[in-house]
Amino acid sequence: MNLNNITSLVSESSSASASKNILTSDVELKGTIKFESEMIFDGKLEGEIISEGTLTLGKNAVVKGEIRTKSVTIHGSVNGNVTVQERCELKSNAELLGDLKAMRIIIEEGATFIGHSEVTPGKTTSRLTTPAAPSYSSDSSEDNA
Repeated sequence: MNLNNITSLVSESSSASASKNILTSDVELKGTIKFESEMIFDGKLEGEIISEGTLTLGKNAVVKGEIRTKSVTIHGSVNGNVTVQERCELKSNAELLGDLKAMRIIIEEGATFIGHSEVTPGKTTSRLTTPAAPSYSSDSSEDNA
């Protein structure tokens, strides 16, 4: 088992969480993966990944199904829709064939993305849809005329 790719992903991770789940490239699953804090997945999955945590898909990862997490970084391949609460990052060798919905999307040069994207920047949306009332200032010279 080659852990070089996995250990580099672990060191790049910015989360301070103590609980990290790692599934390496020799893992093949069918079904649903659920986790709480952080997971690095580098295997093959036919199913879905659901979590309120942070997901990193390694270079060997192949996911055929839906992903719903807090945030995701994709180095591998996903054939399905991705919905994240915060941030989705597609690295240079990532391949996403499906729709993407996130608060922030980062796509590196070389990544493949075929699908629709929806960026929902959270609270800024409500400020944009409710315009501020116009303010008028009176000129004191006009009042004295």
